[in-house]
This record gives sequence, C-alpha cells and structure tokens, in this order.
Amino acid sequence: MGLPQFILQVNKMIKNALLFGFFLTISTAFFAQRERVENLPTFDDRKIHYGFYLGLNQNDFKVNIRNSNVFGADITVEPTAGFNVGLIAEYRFHKNLSLRFEPGLMTNSKKIIFNHLKTTSNPRDSIREIGSTYLHIPAVLKFSTDRYKNIRPYILAGISYDHNFSSNERNQDDNSAGQFRMKTSNFMYEVGMGIDIYLYFFKFSPSIRGVFAINNEIKYDDDPNSQWTSPVNFMGTRGVFLNFAFE
Repeated sequence: MGLPQFILQVNKMIKNALLFGFFLTISTAFFAQRERVENLPTFDDRKIHYGFYLGLNQNDFKVNIRNSNVFGADITVEPTAGFNVGLIAEYRFHKNLSLRFEPGLMTNSKKIIFNHLKTTSNPRDSIREIGSTYLHIPAVLKFSTDRYKNIRPYILAGISYDHNFSSNERNQDDNSAGQFRMKTSNFMYEVGMGIDIYLYFFKFSPSIRGVFAINNEIKYDDDPNSQWTSPVNFMGTRGVFLNFAFE
C-alpha cells in the first residue's frame, strides 16, 4: 500500500471513529434521559473530582505566507489522525462553573508540501514529514447548564501549553540538511462543547473542541533566504479533538 492510500485509509478510520462517537453519544444520552432513576445524584456536590480521557485528534498547520508574489511560495499541509490520553482534575466554583486541568499526551503527524520546490533537482526537498508527540496541558473553564435527568450539556473555553518532544529546535541541522524544525514550547487557545451523561457507576462526558496556536511554531533556518522557511510569516497548529472522559 502506497503512502497516499495509507493516508486515505487513516483519514477514513478517524472519520468513522468520529461518526461512531457521535452516534454513541446520542444513543447514550437518549438512554440516560429515559432513565426514571437519577444516577449519581450527589456527584456534582463535590468541590473536586478526578477522571481520565481518551480521544482522537486531527491537526494541521495554518500557514501565512509573507508575500506570495515576491517569494513565489506555495505551501500545503496534509494532516493525519492522532490520539490523545490524559488525566482530569476539576474544581467546582459554582454549580454551573468549574475549572478543569487536563494534562495528557497527544500524538499526530503532518506532511508539509512545498509546491514551489517540486521542480528542483531533488524532489524530496519539497516534502517534510512531521511526526510529533506533545505534552498537552490545558486549563479550561467549563460552563454547564442545569442538570436535566441524567444529562447536562456544557461549553468549554481556555488556554493550553504544548511541549513538543519532537520539535528538533536545538538540532544544528536545518532544511538544507533535510531537517524541519519547530519550537519546543507553544501556547494554544481552545473552545468546545460536550455533554455530561450520568450513568450508574460513573459520569461519561464526550466533547469536541477546536485547538488553535497563539504563537508562531516554526523554527527558521539559519539561511535568511531559505526557500523553506523565509517565505513563512506564521505557522501554527489548528486541530479538532474528540475526547471521551470518564469521571
């Protein structure tokens, strides 16, 4: 199987997983709403509670070119699926407002294609494969509605810090040696929505959120006229997360 077919298969898998997660959420919420008995009636009385989450992500880069007419640069990004896993600690300020810390690990990969370099003598110079593993540390505010039977919708908003273990920021080699470098420390903002579903033994909380870079993540090449990095004014992560929390 070639690389393009593999990417298509992975994208198909994550789309099927997202679709499965959506129908799982709807069916579970419908079942929970029909329950006559209110599950976990004192769960929200706790000031602090803990949990964990598993999830999927699909990240790419937002790329802004300084001046495409001058540099003649044309850059595209092909994302693939990734995975998330982490812990949850939530502190309740008010019955409808809480602060959540969700430290975890996130993996994904992206292919950056420098279309303006495809005509060079070495076509491999036009493609960079970026595989990344992050320590993802979000601090988000969770605004919940009042509970209705065994469900409770909510929205999320906050900021996060990402430590990129695969950044190669300190690597002395740059794109002239085939090495694409990113910054190790990055900051994001994220917004999302979800629903708390109170089951018999635990609370199940699926959510979907968007994550967007605040700072420029690219590490520029040593050559100020580099054909890979000099045309780039900004390169930052943007992605979609689908998380399933168990609390």
